[in-house]
Amino acid sequence: MPQGRITKRAVAALQCPAGKDREFLWDDGLAGFGVAAFPTGRKVYVVQYRQHGRSRRVTIGEHGRLTPDEARSQAKTILGTAETGADPIEERRKAREVRTFAAVANDFMALSAAMKCKPRTRAEYRRWLDRHLLPAFGSRRLTDIRRADVGRLHAKLAATPVEANHAIGLFRAIWNWAARRDEADKVANPAHGVERYRERGRERFLTSEELARLGDALRLAETEGLPYSVDETKPNAKHAPKPENRRVKLDPFAVAALRLLILTGARKREILDAKWEQVDFERGILFLSDSKTGRKPIYLSAAAQEALASLPRIASNPHIIAGTKEGAPRADLNKPWMAVKRAAGLEGVRLHDLRHSFASFGAGASLGLPIIGKLLGHSQPQTTARYSHLDADPLRRAVNTIGATISSAMDGKHRGVVAPLDRPRKAGV
Repeated sequence: MPQGRITKRAVAALQCPAGKDREFLWDDGLAGFGVAAFPTGRKVYVVQYRQHGRSRRVTIGEHGRLTPDEARSQAKTILGTAETGADPIEERRKAREVRTFAAVANDFMALSAAMKCKPRTRAEYRRWLDRHLLPAFGSRRLTDIRRADVGRLHAKLAATPVEANHAIGLFRAIWNWAARRDEADKVANPAHGVERYRERGRERFLTSEELARLGDALRLAETEGLPYSVDETKPNAKHAPKPENRRVKLDPFAVAALRLLILTGARKREILDAKWEQVDFERGILFLSDSKTGRKPIYLSAAAQEALASLPRIASNPHIIAGTKEGAPRADLNKPWMAVKRAAGLEGVRLHDLRHSFASFGAGASLGLPIIGKLLGHSQPQTTARYSHLDADPLRRAVNTIGATISSAMDGKHRGVVAPLDRPRKAGV
């Protein structure tokens, strides 16, 4: 059996004799390290060792893709593993069984998110996967992904900090889910230690004056109608109604939905999907069997109950805010809200800001964050904490008391005795 130093020249000279299926050259410096030449001209590096009384051989890689020095380095690693009593072949088999991130992520969506998450959340997960995570990590084995890789993706998305934080948060969730299934080590989660970007809140709170304009616009929308404009430059503009007659009434269900959003602080879909059977007028509660945070009661003020009582009931539709399709709720409120906020001069105000405004008036009245959190259906206290700065009454009373005391003293109305300070004595005096 040929032996000698495995070098590029030696490997190039190695040929498989006619009539043989392969020819080996074994390295005389590293026992067990060799290269095999085949009749086809293909040459591969191998390592051979004995373990538990058996001779085992492992293919390292093909010559050309690996240099002799690279193959020798891998051979040392394999032989070292065998020396410890572990089986390099079994270790390689286990490594090949590690699934790609894409395979794990798809299972996460099918087996976890599909059962535990709302449809909108699942849609967001899928968007973050398709846009960011799968292009970056999809083809890589899960356990080959390192913190530096996750950090690079996070940095790449720095222009959209909220999106970046959500994408990394989803990666963390997928890894932890895989760890619970023994496919990864939870402690080694590459997303741990990746610092989140600071997110700026987008809350917008309506003032009392803006609420008055909103109320006027809603009353106008259901009585005379809201004014609309026409592009006079278009050919059909001459057939449009006269300016004083350009008004459109809104669907009473749409107007009621907008009123209920501001009067209850509920989420849009909670109001649109609500059914008459869930309303308890006697107790003043709308019981939702399901919401973003699970089962939830929405407490109805007298004004909210009045808005409900003004709505007609459609026999073939169980929903409070009936849609155009039989038996279905209204699909959305975008068009009526755009018309109302334009008439009220509330440009830039989002529909979800009605919920924030409901909470802001509660905080301003010092009702307490726990109460506001229950009214909004928050599952975590820190979610309600965003309104803490609006709970200003105790602070206002405190600053008025302090200010009055200081002002009184400065005006001479409450003079005290000013005690002279002793001069410091010199040493030895």
